[in-house]
Amino acid sequence: MDTITEMADEVKASGANHEASDQHKLTLEREGQGCSSLSPPPSSASATYHHSNSRSSWGSEQFSQDKYEGYSDAHVEGTLPRADHGPYEVSFDGDQDPMCPRSMSSVRKWVIVLIVCTGTLCVTCTSSIYTTTYTQMDPEFHTSTLISTVGLSSFVLGIGTGPLLTGPLSEHYGRRPIYLVAWSMFLIWTIPSAVAKNVQTIIVSRYFNGFTGGTFLSVAGGTAGDVFSRNQIQAPMALVSSVPFIGPSLGPVLGGFINSHLDWRWTYYIMIIWSAVLLVCMIFYAPETYHPIILRAKARGLRQETGNDRYRAPMENNTKTWRQILVVSLLRPFQLLFLEPMCLCLDIYSAILLGILYLFFGTFPMVFRTTYDMNLWQGGLTFVGIIVGMIIAAATTPIWSNIRERLLNNNRKEPGRSEPEYRLPPAIVGGILIPIGLFWFGWTTYSRIHWIVPIIGSAVFGGG
Repeated sequence: MDTITEMADEVKASGANHEASDQHKLTLEREGQGCSSLSPPPSSASATYHHSNSRSSWGSEQFSQDKYEGYSDAHVEGTLPRADHGPYEVSFDGDQDPMCPRSMSSVRKWVIVLIVCTGTLCVTCTSSIYTTTYTQMDPEFHTSTLISTVGLSSFVLGIGTGPLLTGPLSEHYGRRPIYLVAWSMFLIWTIPSAVAKNVQTIIVSRYFNGFTGGTFLSVAGGTAGDVFSRNQIQAPMALVSSVPFIGPSLGPVLGGFINSHLDWRWTYYIMIIWSAVLLVCMIFYAPETYHPIILRAKARGLRQETGNDRYRAPMENNTKTWRQILVVSLLRPFQLLFLEPMCLCLDIYSAILLGILYLFFGTFPMVFRTTYDMNLWQGGLTFVGIIVGMIIAAATTPIWSNIRERLLNNNRKEPGRSEPEYRLPPAIVGGILIPIGLFWFGWTTYSRIHWIVPIIGSAVFGGG
């Protein structure tokens, strides 16, 4: 599932690259002293530009992995469509520039990635942990499980619609403000579910809960790409890509223990505590990492120190307003769906897989609690099989990355070009494992067959 998502993102990134090429993307080549110094550079250090109709190396390969990212490859490697150029354009003095996020220590980089991944885990866990409250919530609100399931659907709908807004806003205002505002709203919208007096309140609040929490699913990959260079991104992106799938399976495991020993409202109280602790971590340990925003701050500092207003960041030469950026970002997903058949097919495939995963939240209780007479917390533990399968699949990422690199080296048509099809080998294996796991699970859910057998089948599905 992770591979399919990464392939879809690479197709989208390729589309963005072609669009930038059509606009005659201008590539900055530094000659001599960088333009970010405190004094105006000499004439010999002038910057020259040339048109580039090829895909940028970092953009086509790195941003293909930046899941739900929200900014184009034009923002890195000095490639930006600009109206104004010159030696006073501010850039990083390489990855070792103290202001560049990639100059951070490895520990600090991983802390940042772990914080945003924990946020993604919390959001996706909140989506499914709700299903373990039915046994206590339905009798209290005098409602049916069918009606309660709408709360699960509304949360997923919020996750799908929220990034359409927060993704482009993170491109305009930066990662940190969007993270802090969205996570604060996520925490606030969890409270109505904890104190709700009827199921309608839960259904509505969970939509906005998912709407605000979806930010982490759309921007987390971009944050990883901000702090890690291309040759370091493999492990962080494996984690970022796996967490959105592990979270929904983890929810029933936690919820089973909580609702077996506490009132169902404690499910939300614990999620509120988790969210509050994570918000504090974001405030103190998650700085701004979006390169254009940092360069803008650097340019402002240079203007104040030198009194020279000619120092400009690439972002400051962009005349588009956030409204224009928002409109383009809202339209682009639909353009890709209708104009890129590969993207459409992969998105449909991903939607089917996620749909099956969420169907398991209704199927597992029926199978294991009815057929095998398991209690609530035991039924929750049955989801561990899916989690184990996903973790094993994620652990094979280095193998598939080596295969992809070999394909790149053997079939390189032009420097920096990466074909999305080179990610197909693990997807092909996953496409075989998924039906095997589903048939395995479906054909072994009988009381005469040990309960571990269908769980192994679910692990095969999770690995696919």
